[in-house]
Amino acid sequence: MEIRLTTIIGMIVFAALTRLLPHPPNATAVGAIALFAGVQLADRRLAFLVPLVALFLTDLVLGLHQGMAFVYACVAAMVLVGQWLGDRASIIKLAGASIAGSVLFFGVTNFGVFLFDGLYEKSLAGLVECYVMAIPFFQNGLLGDLFFTGALFGGFELLRRAVAGLSPAH
Repeated sequence: MEIRLTTIIGMIVFAALTRLLPHPPNATAVGAIALFAGVQLADRRLAFLVPLVALFLTDLVLGLHQGMAFVYACVAAMVLVGQWLGDRASIIKLAGASIAGSVLFFGVTNFGVFLFDGLYEKSLAGLVECYVMAIPFFQNGLLGDLFFTGALFGGFELLRRAVAGLSPAH
């Protein structure tokens, strides 16, 4: 396997493994690894497969849950955003994509909680309550996405400048 691909996959796996370390609720690398894979992996299939498999493997350790389909759908959507950005990715565009991904994740996964966790009355009031109760987790998710997006893209850029064979894929 070429050095560029190995490095990218290694960074994604390492970032996914940080989910297993103590962290504030929702402050994880999930959105960032999807965005990173979408931008950096030229093979479109691998761009989806690598973050989803890394996420699934950590979910096996953390525990499988009924909201996984919603989480994985958000990851796939963020890979698409990364693919769309491609070589046009800049700090501003990546920050915007990361924030948009956090908002998407908040909206989609909490809708899944509303539908399937049985915690909320199945009404407009229950839906609103579900989203209101999730607001504290949104801040952590947003900060985690921004931090890990910066760490993955910034770290890769530093490596790219230092190591031959890590030139951009696009």
